[in-house]
Amino acid sequence: MSLLARVRVPLGFAAAAVAFYLARPSWTSWRIGLGIALVGELVRLWASGHIEKSREITRSGPYRFFRHPLYLGSALLGVGFIVAANNLAVAVLTVLYLALTLTAAARSEEAHLDEKFSGAYSDYRAGTMAPADRPYSWQRVVANREYQAVAGLVAVFAFLWWKL
Repeated sequence: MSLLARVRVPLGFAAAAVAFYLARPSWTSWRIGLGIALVGELVRLWASGHIEKSREITRSGPYRFFRHPLYLGSALLGVGFIVAANNLAVAVLTVLYLALTLTAAARSEEAHLDEKFSGAYSDYRAGTMAPADRPYSWQRVVANREYQAVAGLVAVFAFLWWKL
């Protein structure tokens, strides 16, 4: 696992502290940003209800269409934050953070899965593995601790609301 992938969470807290300081939300930017972020969290909830982390190559739900729907959801959360924060420096910082850390995490995860499943992830990436049918599960959402992302979303937008 790359160093950047390992330190992305503490680095994210540091970047968030700077971004919160710089944020200048308006009522309009806050509402539009919240709408975008909610879409991002819905994508994450959908993905979390399908993924069995490190136990398989998930091919159901959003994994039929995207290799990294959790990261897609995180990127949408970031875009929502950018819009809500209403500050160019926050936008640059957030885009830089997301581009670097999500790319590093995806590459690290792909290498791990390809090694763990004897190259099968390469087949998935190439689109040669058939999708799998599996129903959505709230138990998986809880097991994947997606409630932490929901709590983070609430905390971020509550803080931005306070800054209004």
